[in-house]
Amino acid sequence: MPPTQCRQPAAVPAPHRSDLDPQLTDELASMVVAARRRAVRDGDRQIDTAHLLHALLESDPEVRAAIGDRRKVARLLGYLVQRSIGYGLRWQSSVEDSGAVPALRGPGGLSPAAAEAMAAARRRARRGRRGAARGMDVLAAVTGDPGSRAVEVLRRAGVEPAVLLGRIALSEYLTRY
Repeated sequence: MPPTQCRQPAAVPAPHRSDLDPQLTDELASMVVAARRRAVRDGDRQIDTAHLLHALLESDPEVRAAIGDRRKVARLLGYLVQRSIGYGLRWQSSVEDSGAVPALRGPGGLSPAAAEAMAAARRRARRGRRGAARGMDVLAAVTGDPGSRAVEVLRRAGVEPAVLLGRIALSEYLTRY
């Protein structure tokens, strides 16, 4: 029997805090580092919105609560885990680009769509007068891009993006008042 071939990890930059956006909270910086590790482990060339979603679900209880039903969270994590063993393999040879920015390598090894989502999360935090973006800001940003890989995974797991965006808005409204 021939030996099995191991996939070589993609050339995603090593995770260093100094490489990350200085406007990120420590929690979000850790989330981006986890997404970067996952991208390398999956053999992907860039961190995409599905990697960001996966890292958010693993690290942020507020994000998991926004998804709602624990069964949906488990199913969503199941889809995200499967990307390296079949589901999502077609993504490895392509760059995630929702058309929001030119299809160039994003900053910090982010896909163009993931870079735009992080920028949208920062803008969202500024509009909410919170200063630094939080996990919910990133969740809203990746969910708000209908062409993102994160939205594809959400839909496959039975999470409707429009309903999720409504839950995020309601959660923030209740937090403020």
